[in-house]
Amino acid sequence: MNIRNKIKTANIPFGPYAAVLAGATVNGKPNYAAIGAYGVVSQKPVLYISLKNTHCTTAGVQETGYFSVNIPTSDLVSKTDYCGLVTGKDTDKSGVFTSFYDEAGNAPMIEECSVNYLCKVIQTIPVFDFTMFLGEIVSAYAREDCIENGWPNGEKADPVILMGTGYFCLYRKIGTVFQSGKEYVSNRE
Repeated sequence: MNIRNKIKTANIPFGPYAAVLAGATVNGKPNYAAIGAYGVVSQKPVLYISLKNTHCTTAGVQETGYFSVNIPTSDLVSKTDYCGLVTGKDTDKSGVFTSFYDEAGNAPMIEECSVNYLCKVIQTIPVFDFTMFLGEIVSAYAREDCIENGWPNGEKADPVILMGTGYFCLYRKIGTVFQSGKEYVSNRE
C-alpha cells in the first residue's frame, strides 16, 4: 500500500481532545482529575468520562453517583496539568480552584472554568483498567462572557486542546456547524 505524506504511528489515541477536569466529591471535599477521555455520547444530554480504576475521583463518582465536567481556559493549563500530576489520595486538591455546587447533584464544579456540566451517572462500563461513566447532564453553566447568541462561543470559552504530549488552544473560528458543509455542496454544483 502506498500512502503519500503519511507516517505510521503507534496504535494509541493521541488526540486532539478537549482537556477537561472531571470533578467528584471525595471524603466530603472537591477533587478534580485532568482527563482527555471525555465526550458526547449522543444527541441526548449525555456525556461520558473515562477514569482509571485506581483514581481517587473514580471512587468519588462511584460513591455519589455524580460527576462534573469542567472546561478549563488556556490560562488554567498549569493548574489543569497539576490535577493530572498528583493524586487526590495523597494531595488535597480542594483549594486549587474555587468550587461551586448545584442543588441537582453532589459533584463540585469549577468557577474559573468557562463551561461546566453536572452529570448524574446513568451507566457504568468497565474498559480494561478504566471505568467509563455515562452521565445525564442535569445542570450546565457557561461564563456570561463566553455566550454569544445563546450558545457558548469556542474562541471566548478558550478550551485547552490536548494532542500527543502538548496542550494547545484555539485561535479562530473556521466554520459553523451544519452551515459550512453547504459551501462544499454549492461548490460541487
